Amino acid sequence: MVRTYVVTGAASGIGQATAALLVERGEKVIGVDLKNSDVNVDLTTDEGRRTLVSEVERISGGSIDGVLGIAGLAAEIPATVGVNFFGMVATLEGLRPLLATSDAPRAVGIASMASLHPVDDELVAAMEAGDEAAALARAEAVAAGGTGGTIYASTKKAFAQWIRRTATTPDWAGAGIPLNAIAPGVIVTPMTAPLLETEEGREQIRQGVPMPLNGFADAIVPARLLAWLVSEENSHLCGQVVFVDGGSDAVIRSDSTW
Repeated sequence: MVRTYVVTGAASGIGQATAALLVERGEKVIGVDLKNSDVNVDLTTDEGRRTLVSEVERISGGSIDGVLGIAGLAAEIPATVGVNFFGMVATLEGLRPLLATSDAPRAVGIASMASLHPVDDELVAAMEAGDEAAALARAEAVAAGGTGGTIYASTKKAFAQWIRRTATTPDWAGAGIPLNAIAPGVIVTPMTAPLLETEEGREQIRQGVPMPLNGFADAIVPARLLAWLVSEENSHLCGQVVFVDGGSDAVIRSDSTW
């Protein structure tokens, strides 16, 4: 049976690679992005999030088998909070009723090994509280204060924690829907390309993101893991943040687990 998947961020990077892989395997994909996709919306806005749900429902006929929340930003601006955390959560929660109609529903989102990097605790707390206005205001203050580099890591930590808290609840595990995330290391995409243009830039990235196994990865690497996580084969993985990072997590945290 052909399965129907929703892929956000489908127009570039990991999202594009994942959508292409699923189509190559004979699945149906409803792509979502700012432009050049089946559903063109801005996930930083309430209107965009509502339109995402209504358009997916219309295109799919009211039933989907998997959601892959891949859309993301890495800029030192409040919009990164809007997409990476609140847009991601709104995507997963908004499409959950459509998933519930599937015989084998699956959902996955993108965290990052950057969740292990320094974060802004106040920003993380605002996201954990679901207070988008406060989180956006804090992100603006953080950026203005010269520590904007913590915004991305903060969004990824907050999302990873949301996955851990949410996956085992009645709405997800209780409804038979495996909910998980992946945490990529450095993936060669248009978002990271400017940082990797020079050897100096690449070495700087290596210092913060050591990847002893095969170095920086192409987008197809996380795409393959994402495709498995939303496949029927994945029946029991629940609430996991799977690091696909060439060993960064193991280098940074050594033998520590949680």
